Order: sequence, then structure tokens, then C-alpha cells
Amino acid sequence: MYDVVTVGSATVDVFAKTRFSELIKIIDPKGETDLLAFPSGSKILIDGLEFTTGGGGTNTAVALSRLGHKVAFLGKLGQGANSEFIHKSLAKEKIDLLCFHGKGDAGYSIILDTLDHDRTILTYKGANDDLKIKDVPFKKLKAKWFYFSAMMGQSFKTLEKIAEFAQKHSIKIAFNPSTYLAEKGANSLKRILGRTELLVLNKEEAALIAGKCPVEEMLNKIKSMGPKIAVVTDGKHNLYAAGEKYFYSAMPPPVKIVDATGAGDAFAASFLSGLLRKNDMDFAIRLGVANAQSVVSHYGAKNILLTFKECARHAKKLKMKIHRRKVQ
Repeated sequence: MYDVVTVGSATVDVFAKTRFSELIKIIDPKGETDLLAFPSGSKILIDGLEFTTGGGGTNTAVALSRLGHKVAFLGKLGQGANSEFIHKSLAKEKIDLLCFHGKGDAGYSIILDTLDHDRTILTYKGANDDLKIKDVPFKKLKAKWFYFSAMMGQSFKTLEKIAEFAQKHSIKIAFNPSTYLAEKGANSLKRILGRTELLVLNKEEAALIAGKCPVEEMLNKIKSMGPKIAVVTDGKHNLYAAGEKYFYSAMPPPVKIVDATGAGDAFAASFLSGLLRKNDMDFAIRLGVANAQSVVSHYGAKNILLTFKECARHAKKLKMKIHRRKVQ
């Protein structure tokens, strides 16, 4: 039996590092937006290229595997050299591959990075959006948990069916929908939310699902939709969580950010690892922050993901106080 089967996207990520860009701020009725601007009609030199694998499904699979769990990945990879690159990279991480290749190209992302580490990601979803029911090896899906990352199109319909399967077989679900799904609203996610044990969102995603309101109110609204545990992160600002008995808040200690790609996946996977190992919210929060801070300190979503011993050691050293009080 697997500890976790992750279900989600897989991509080849290409980091293009350049210093020739500017950050422009615009203000409109919706608020302030920062835009990454490059000179029009120019040929821009790139300081370096780095090729890695990405996507919520593979990022969390690698994080959980390095943390010592028995893990499998389920998704659609397509054909070609990029598909093989992803496949071999996951196999090296001791992850069982329940994925389906099928037709089409693998997902691909170009991450534009600048000297100030403001980034814009250009993403081609490719085969990721075409996971069909017939592609899913249900007889092999024996696990304590499923971890669902964002899937679109046909793949989202399949994700709903896998959620039904999980409920029938008493498999817990952790869900991190990302902005892609959160912006569709709570009603479109209800078939998964109603079966979810752990929901992890950033503050923007939480507002899209629960509406703009104080974070504690957001958490209460989200929990009323089904999840037993809800977590809301906000980058370097306070993070919040609500379990069945307590409401938690914590301020992550400051850290130098090199690249934020994959930080949310690292946090969510490590939080889940904390629940798997100790079923303790304080420990899960610390583990999540420790691994996320390791990721943001380096390039790539997976490069510096920690082993459990490393992560637990970092978590213990964190100068972070977790506030806890009973849920009203």
C-alpha cells in the first residue's frame, strides 16, 4: 500500500535567467498589479538556462518520496523526449509510475527570471489536461492518501471520479487546487471539496473560493464545504490553519528568496507528511515551512527538497511561534 498517490500535472520547466527586464506597477479598479516588462522588438541575451521537472503532481511526489514515504504518481505524460525526461526523473526518485503516456506532448513551462527574482511563468499544459477514466489503473490505487493538485479539462472530470473512488475505499484526500481551479468558484469544486480531508490554499485562492473576508472567516467557510483541515498560506506573511478543535497562526521567519517556484507544493506535501507521521498540526506546520524555505532559497521546484531527517532538523531550529486557540 502506498502512503500517498499524487494525482496532477507534470512538466519540463526551463528557467531562463536574464537581467534585461523591468517591473512595472499598474493600478486599476481591481487593485495593483506588477508586470514583468521586456523591451519590444529586441533580442535579449539569457544569462543561463536550467532544465528541471515541474508540475504540482510531480513536485509533491518527489517531496513526499524524499521525506521517506512510499509514493506513486498518476498523471498523463504524452510522448516524446520531454515525456521520457519526466519519466526517468521520477523513477530516479523511487516513485512508482502509474502514469499514462498516450498521445500528445508533455507539459512545458518557461520561467522568466530577473535579477530581482520577479518571475513570470509561461505554461503549456499539453497532455496534462487529457487524463481519461480509462487511463487510470484503479486496481493499483491502494493508498492511505491521495494528493490532488490542479488539473483542467478532461483531467478534472477524471479527478472527480477518483475522489468518488477514494470515498468508497476510505482513502483520505489532500487537495491543492491552485488559482486555475479556485477561480471557478466553490460550486465547481464541490464534488471534491466534500470528500477532502486536507485543503491547502494560498490567500488569493482562499478568497476566490470563500470570498474576501478575514482569514478566520475564510477558514470557517471553507471547512463548512467539507474539508476537516484547511490551511491558508500567504508567502512571507502569516499562515493560518484550522483543524477540528483548534485554530492556528504562525509567522514564517525571514529567508532570502532566490526562486519561489514550487514553494507551495513543498509546503503542502511536507504538511501532509507531518500528519502522516505524527497527526500533529504544530509539527505539520513546522515541517511545511522548513521545506518550503529550503525550496525558495534555490532555483528549481525540486532541487533542494529535504529528506525527513533534514527537514525535521530544520523545523526544530525554526524561530517561529505557533499560536493556537480553540475553534469557537
